[in-house]
Amino acid sequence: MSLPVVAVVGRPNVGKSTLFNRLIGRRVAIVEDVPGITRDRIYHNVEWGGREFTVIDTGGIILNDEDPLALQVKAQAEVAMEEADVIVFIVDGADGMTGTDQELADALRPATAPIILVANKADNEKLQLNAAEFYALGLGEVHTVSAVHGHGVGDLLDEVVTHLPPDNGEEYVEDENIKFAIIGRPNVGKSSLLNAILGEDRVIVSPIPGTTRDTIDTKFMFNNEELTLIDTAGIRRNKKTMGTVEFYMVMRAKSALERSNVGLVVIDGSEGIRDGDKRVAGLAQDAGKACIVVVNKWDLVDSAIIKDPKNPGKARKPDRDKILKFTEKFRKECPFLEYAPLVFVSAQERFGVRYAIDSAITAAQNHAHRIPTGELNRMIREFTERRPLMDSGRSFKVYYSTMAQVQPPTILLFVNDPNMFHFSYQRYIENRLREVYPFEGTPVRIVAKKAENKDKEKE
Repeated sequence: MSLPVVAVVGRPNVGKSTLFNRLIGRRVAIVEDVPGITRDRIYHNVEWGGREFTVIDTGGIILNDEDPLALQVKAQAEVAMEEADVIVFIVDGADGMTGTDQELADALRPATAPIILVANKADNEKLQLNAAEFYALGLGEVHTVSAVHGHGVGDLLDEVVTHLPPDNGEEYVEDENIKFAIIGRPNVGKSSLLNAILGEDRVIVSPIPGTTRDTIDTKFMFNNEELTLIDTAGIRRNKKTMGTVEFYMVMRAKSALERSNVGLVVIDGSEGIRDGDKRVAGLAQDAGKACIVVVNKWDLVDSAIIKDPKNPGKARKPDRDKILKFTEKFRKECPFLEYAPLVFVSAQERFGVRYAIDSAITAAQNHAHRIPTGELNRMIREFTERRPLMDSGRSFKVYYSTMAQVQPPTILLFVNDPNMFHFSYQRYIENRLREVYPFEGTPVRIVAKKAENKDKEKE
C-alpha cells in the first residue's frame, strides 16, 4: 500500500514553499521573495490526525507563458496534480485575486482529485475577510492561513485529512524488492533490454526515439528472488525538454531513479560515449544510487558475440581487446563513475543479459553494506597512520569514525579540522576502503565533521 499524495500548487510567489515547510515542520524547500524559486517538485511525508501522507511542493504555474522555464515549471505541477489524491490550490490573500488565479482554477476544475482552496498570507483579520473574493473562483470554501506565522495551518491539515482516500487499515510498507531503473538517452535499447531480461516482449519497442513516455514497473523472478524493473523514457538534452510532454518524460525518469536501488545506465556501444550518456550517468551519481553501465548493441561492434546458428543459444567469445579499449575510454570520460562496472550486452541477441542482472544485484547488496563501528575505526586509524596528512605543520586527526548510513554507504569522520580534509585525501581513504570492502557498483561518501570533544583536540 502506498501513501496518499497531496500536491501544493499555485502561481509563483504565493507562498507554496513556505506552507510546505510549515506542513512538514522544517525548512526543506528554498524560500525567497522572488517568483519562480521552486522549479522541481519536492516530496516529504507528513503525519497528522493519525494519517500519514506525502506532500509535494511544486514550481509556480504560469499558464500560456512561452518562456521555456515557465513551461518546465508548469509541467512539474501537472505531474504532481496527476499523482495527487488531494490538490491544495494556494492563492495570495494579500495580493487578491488575479487573472492567473482564474485561469489556473479553470485548468484545475477537470481534476478528479478534490481541490482545497487556500488563501495564504492572511496575516490579519482584514485580509481574512478580503479573502472572501476567492469564492468567485467557484472551487468551494476558502481556507485562510498564514504560512509564515502558522495561523490556520492546523485547520488546513484537518481539512486535508478528511479528503484523503479511506484508510483500509493496511500498514504502509515499502516494497523491499531490489529495484532497477533502466535509464539512458533515447533509442539506446532500454525497452529491448527489459524485454531481453524478461524473456518476452512486455514493452513496445520502436526504432523511433522517445517511444516510452512513462515509467513501467515490472516484477520478475531471477534465481528465486523477486526483483522489479523500471523502464523509463529517454532522457534528452535540456534544450530539447522545454515542451510539457518532453519535460514530463524526463521528470518521470528522474522519479523512477529516486525510488530505485540501482541505476542501469544504458549506452549504445555502437555509437560510443555521447555527452547525453554522461548526463544520464550523472543522475545516478547525484542521486547516490548504485550503478552499473550496460553497454548495449555490442553485437554491432563485435560480431563474434552473435549466436552461432550451428549452436543455438551459444555465443562465441567476444573480442577482449575491444572491451578493454571501450572501458578505458569510458573511465577517462566519466571518471565520476569509476566505481561502476561495465557490462557488455546485446539485448537483440540476448547476450550478457543475465550477467548484467547479476552485476546489478551485487551492486545493490554493496550499496547496503555496513562496516561495524569498531572495525571501521581500526581501518581509518590504520589508513591515516600509513599516510599522515599535514598542513602548515599541523596534523589532521580523526578521533572517531562511524557509518552514518547505507544506500549509499556514508562514513562520518569526527576530526580536529574539517577544512584540512582535502579531496585528494578523501579519495585516498575511499580507495583504501574499496580495497578491503565490497563497494563495487556503489558510491561511497566520506564526510568530515569537527569533533566537539575539545579535550581530544588539545591532545
